[in-house]
Amino acid sequence: MPDSDHHSDADENSPLVMSPVKPSVEFERQAALAETDADALAQARRNELAEQESKSTWYLVLLTLSIGGLQVVWSVELSNGSPFLLSLGMSKALLAIVWVAGPLTGAVAQPYIGILSDNCRIPWGKRKPFMIGGGLATIFCLMILAWVREIVAGVLGIFGADAQSNGVKVTTQVFATIMMFCLDFGINTVQAGIRAFIVDCAPAHQQEPANAWASRQTGAGNIIGYILGYMDLPKAFPIFGNTQFKVLCLIASFSLGITLLISCLTIKERDPRLDGPPPPGGMGLISFFKGVWKSIRNLPPQTGKVCEVQLAAWIAWFPFLYYSTTYIGQLYVNPIFEKHRDLTDDEINQAWEDATRIGSFALLVNAIVSFTANIVLPLLIVPSYKRIQVPAANADFMPLAQDMDSAEVEIRRSISELTSEPLLAREGRSIESDEVDDDWKKRFDFMKKIQIPGLTLRRTWLLSLALLSLCMFSTFFIKTTQVATFVIGFVGISWAVTLWAPFALISAEVAQRDAERRLNRLQAELEAVSGTNHNSETARNHEEDEDDEEQDIEATATIPKTDNDSSTDQAGIVLGLHNVAISLPQIFSTMISSLIFKALQKPRGEPWDDSVGWVMRFGGCAALVAAVLARRLEEKGSSSK
Repeated sequence: MPDSDHHSDADENSPLVMSPVKPSVEFERQAALAETDADALAQARRNELAEQESKSTWYLVLLTLSIGGLQVVWSVELSNGSPFLLSLGMSKALLAIVWVAGPLTGAVAQPYIGILSDNCRIPWGKRKPFMIGGGLATIFCLMILAWVREIVAGVLGIFGADAQSNGVKVTTQVFATIMMFCLDFGINTVQAGIRAFIVDCAPAHQQEPANAWASRQTGAGNIIGYILGYMDLPKAFPIFGNTQFKVLCLIASFSLGITLLISCLTIKERDPRLDGPPPPGGMGLISFFKGVWKSIRNLPPQTGKVCEVQLAAWIAWFPFLYYSTTYIGQLYVNPIFEKHRDLTDDEINQAWEDATRIGSFALLVNAIVSFTANIVLPLLIVPSYKRIQVPAANADFMPLAQDMDSAEVEIRRSISELTSEPLLAREGRSIESDEVDDDWKKRFDFMKKIQIPGLTLRRTWLLSLALLSLCMFSTFFIKTTQVATFVIGFVGISWAVTLWAPFALISAEVAQRDAERRLNRLQAELEAVSGTNHNSETARNHEEDEDDEEQDIEATATIPKTDNDSSTDQAGIVLGLHNVAISLPQIFSTMISSLIFKALQKPRGEPWDDSVGWVMRFGGCAALVAAVLARRLEEKGSSSK
């Protein structure tokens, strides 16, 4: 009896046998639903078009502003982190372990955050939650580090511990080490979010200028950080703290918070719910590594080659970034130690303090040269993703074709054909108008005149790596701090390209693939709705044939499914894997540098210690390998339509 009742209920609820609703009425309902879906799809298509339109320079500045604020934090950590930790009584051996935190957390955190943000479906964006959350964590860790002595002494003082006791000092060192790891995790979270944010919000054909602006913001953040390091901040801002490090941490926190707030409030991120539900499965440790391995195997071809170049390039960059100050300092103290063989420890310390100041000045010169190169080089380079002329057969697209890349034209043409709706009429523009063409010529004629023919982004990156190798090998001949400062400053050109070229090459490829994927999804959805309308019309013309009506109703329920397994090449995970290609070589370079120091380093106070020079030359060899690998990159400009 229960089985019979269940069968009866199923039959009564079937749309094919329900007596209150006739088949023709059901088809009318399906047609109305199809029209509603078509309106929603039309709005989605208009949103897709808006995202692919060229953005203004001011938009790109606001989009990349937060990475400048983050760089101020980086500069504070790199330039003042070691002196601060040593002031806590930390040994150099423990300090070396602390500095491994950056590459380690970068290799793990950025891919993990990338996958999480790719699968995020919060209405106000994929990336903003991680940018804001990571920013708050970074600011919290900076404040804890700045006042770590007072916090640990205060907490342990409740239990009667003496602030000057050895136990309190050791606890302070351990707690500071933990907070340094947390700080690096927070910084990598923010950086992963910002880099993916730039890819998502800038059109494919503007990834090069967007990443050029990101590089400029980074250079400006470096300059600000180094200038602040030169100032006597406790004297200038006594209300912010009584030590240099406290004031620096407060200013860095303020700059990061303000820039993040501006970028998040002024740049609207697309609703990630339009991408459909995230792939099934959790984010446990095993599933994370499975996802990373799958993403590595499915990396876009150009991105994979860029990561190979980065593996070699960052073996070279690590010695330069961490030991260039020491290298110049050694050149400064060599004649002093040779002339005075019986210096006391205090006199040796004073000599090295003066040498460190001279080395820091060289880094400031490097930052200024890098910032200048960030401004000039993008003007001289021929864009890789060129704008195209649309054939005369597509005259309705002609006025727009001058200001868009091939991917955008294809998107607009395809959607216009699918909707049978003239694009220019929808945008309220005249087909006969030449205003867009004239405006484009006025804007870009000057840019074309100063571009160097044949100087593409790939070739610029290759030349910059060769320049880095040449500068590192020049250490064979450098004997004075003045020449060394010039060479360190000259490397700023290579550093500017490193902060720009690989990110632009990867971002352009990921953005273009993402635009194509969204177009395919829209086309599939539109075809489904078009099929619904067609089936409904056929049914109304053949109501007398009940069998045909049943088949048409079943057809209306069939919606083509789009490929949802696209998480392996989205911006978050791809840029996270790119950061792995940056981080892991630094760990390897650290090990090789340690072996070189162990074999060649002289006792402290002896002149002509050239161990740092040999570390630099090792980096030069790696830079040469990276330049050779860069030749394998595709030349987008030459293959563009």
